[in-house]
Amino acid sequence: MKWQGRRGSSNVRSSRGGGKMIGGGIGGIIIAGILWLVFGVNPMTALQTGQVVAGGGSSTASEPATSDDRDTQFVKVVLADTEDVWHQIFNEAGSTYQEPSLILFNGQVSSACGSASAATGPFYCPGDQTIYLDTSFFVEMRQNLGIAGDQQGSGDQDNQGKAGDFAQAYVISHEVGHHVQTLLGITQQVNEAGRQVSRAQANKLSVMQELQADCFAGVWAQRNQERVQFLEAGDIDEAINAAGQIGDDRLARASGGAVVPDNFTHGTSQQRVQWFTRGLQSGNVQACDTFSGAL
Repeated sequence: MKWQGRRGSSNVRSSRGGGKMIGGGIGGIIIAGILWLVFGVNPMTALQTGQVVAGGGSSTASEPATSDDRDTQFVKVVLADTEDVWHQIFNEAGSTYQEPSLILFNGQVSSACGSASAATGPFYCPGDQTIYLDTSFFVEMRQNLGIAGDQQGSGDQDNQGKAGDFAQAYVISHEVGHHVQTLLGITQQVNEAGRQVSRAQANKLSVMQELQADCFAGVWAQRNQERVQFLEAGDIDEAINAAGQIGDDRLARASGGAVVPDNFTHGTSQQRVQWFTRGLQSGNVQACDTFSGAL
């Protein structure tokens, strides 16, 4: 993935201090290690299932991220790319895109959705319209998912470390997709509907919400490719592989548990790949209606 040389977002910040860890989150579930870390838990889903204590919590103090390390600069460029694409899409619809913030934290953090640790994985909090990403996230992805190095087998030393960039960008764009859902009022509708139905039905709504964020990530990738031609050979396969690895069914099998569709909150591997691909092929938000009249 080509990303050097483009502007970085000014909305990336570093946390100062963090809230206490709250038990009952996804960090207590060891499922193939880093696989749960790839996309983590949507805090609104966690709210519905009682895994995270929400509301009332104040956000962690933060300051502009000034680190010049590769991962911080990468995050800034990817977030800037999402800003440019979503500004364009919202402008085409006669609306204005409001940019989210992204906070890089170390170990644990407090948000308007409650407290979380690195084990929670990247997440978006609608309460403060902020994406939270632990600074060890990319290191864990490279070490545990084996995405570092020359995955194309070219032997090109310049490609070392590049493989996996687009999978990481996909993760960020998925969380930005949740921000877009908040701006469009979809998150609020899902939360309201979820309070009026059974847990199994609420989980189905969560699946629809997560799959739409996958689709929005695909829309971003297609539109950003048109804009800056940032994709390289193998990038799409990389993202599709990542999407396939974190399906609820695959994670359940990896943990040695039973595959119980009523407990799904993010969708199967096939569904996640399908909806990302739909967004990628269409580049159109209208193609991402995963709810089909459910709301």
